[in-house]
Amino acid sequence: MSSTAENGDTVPSKQNEEKTYKKTASSAIKGAIQLGIGYTVGNLTSKPERDVLMQDFYVVESVFLPSEGSNLTPAHHYPDFRFKTYAPLAFRYFRELFGIKPDDYLYSICSEPLIELSNPGASGSLFFVTSDDEFIIKTVQHKEAEFLQKLLPGYYMNLNQNPRTLLPKFYGLYCMQSGGINIRIVVMNNVLPRAMRMHLTYDLKGSTYKRRASRKEREKPNPTFKDLDFLQDMHEGLYFDTETYNALMKTLQRDCRVLESFKIMDYSLLLGIHILDHSLKDKEEEPLQNVPDAKRLGMQKVLYSTAMESIQGPGKSADGIIAENPDTMGGIPAKSHKGEKLLLFMGIIDILQSYRLMKKLEHSWKALVYDGDTVSVHRPSFYADRFLKFMNSRVFKKIQALKASPSKKRCNSIAALKATSQEIVSSVAQEWKDEKRDLLTEGQSFSSLDEEALGSRHRPDLVPSTPSLFEAASLATTISSSSLYVNEHCPHDRTTLYSNRCCTRVNAGYKYPLG
Repeated sequence: MSSTAENGDTVPSKQNEEKTYKKTASSAIKGAIQLGIGYTVGNLTSKPERDVLMQDFYVVESVFLPSEGSNLTPAHHYPDFRFKTYAPLAFRYFRELFGIKPDDYLYSICSEPLIELSNPGASGSLFFVTSDDEFIIKTVQHKEAEFLQKLLPGYYMNLNQNPRTLLPKFYGLYCMQSGGINIRIVVMNNVLPRAMRMHLTYDLKGSTYKRRASRKEREKPNPTFKDLDFLQDMHEGLYFDTETYNALMKTLQRDCRVLESFKIMDYSLLLGIHILDHSLKDKEEEPLQNVPDAKRLGMQKVLYSTAMESIQGPGKSADGIIAENPDTMGGIPAKSHKGEKLLLFMGIIDILQSYRLMKKLEHSWKALVYDGDTVSVHRPSFYADRFLKFMNSRVFKKIQALKASPSKKRCNSIAALKATSQEIVSSVAQEWKDEKRDLLTEGQSFSSLDEEALGSRHRPDLVPSTPSLFEAASLATTISSSSLYVNEHCPHDRTTLYSNRCCTRVNAGYKYPLG
């Protein structure tokens, strides 16, 4: 049984606990959502398709649904309520952009009861998921709904330019009014499919201040851990092949710049990790749990809704990479530092937090007590840079090749050859100087050789020169193949070779006899 408090709120009993939001039971909220969306989407089909205009982003349609029903609305057993739809034509365009047909949208939301989820965050919002796993429905605060309305034109432009994104896909914004209470809800894509068990789930912001799951959260069957937990559990990070890593980081960088341009901060990366090595064991233990309606599998294909499609577009999936498990549900293939094969599901969440006055004040007083760079609330540009740096250096990593590439080996051999050549040049130059000094001391004349080599007595511009680098290189090649392996007791032959070459060059370098 349930008792009624003085203010009219329904207090849940111990036998049948039911969550409330703004003094409204979750069952009434779920029923109103299905009735309201069923009416507004059905009514929208009668309107012709056209391009989205700027004024379409600010349109609000309203319908009253009494419990006894009317000519336009069905009867129901919930309290009377009014249902508002924000920017219906704009959101219809968004749904069409992601390949969601009106019939599929209605079937997903209205055909079966919505499933209530445990709250993964501290916002106090209610979360519902459709029975076919397609959509998440979340209650939002007034300021968040208002911010989303202002965001819609820019969101529209971004989706047109970059449909490959990990940002939330918003499919509808609605408001239920009953008894003087406004309950605003938003319909989004489901990041973590229930049909694929998440062995680990993380909410990552890139900050370290109080970013550890609470004791109460850890006691849940499927807890959501945080940044410090990830650094402890996955201290080596998650590894991808080069193509997947580059696509993922490019998508994250683009998304963060978009959020920064809208002055958005305090968002998170929701990361679900499915360990493929545990899949068979999970199927044996839970053969029928958390599986969507089999009739719906494969009927609806939402483009860019999966993690793999969000970074690489449609047509690419992990099926070809992980052949032994073709049912990857659009997960991104990766490996742990232990070598375990993983499927990752991810998306950026909680983007409806703008860096306004209250957030600036919150960062200011936290920065006075703690290290300002570690708290989650920060200016958008710093937040984006810290978020990307954390993802790039601590969370996601590229698998490095174990063997050195041929180009690196070639560079090393060239460097060694240059070093050897420099040593030979120095050695030859020193021996040339010693030989010249001996010749000058003996006072020998080589005028006949001068005339034979130069052919003229009018070349005063010639001066002695050291061997060129090209000649030194050729000497290096000769020496590397022969004299470097000559026994130590035969240095005389090598000195004679250098002396003959040097004497010839000395003789050719002087015009007049000396003595």
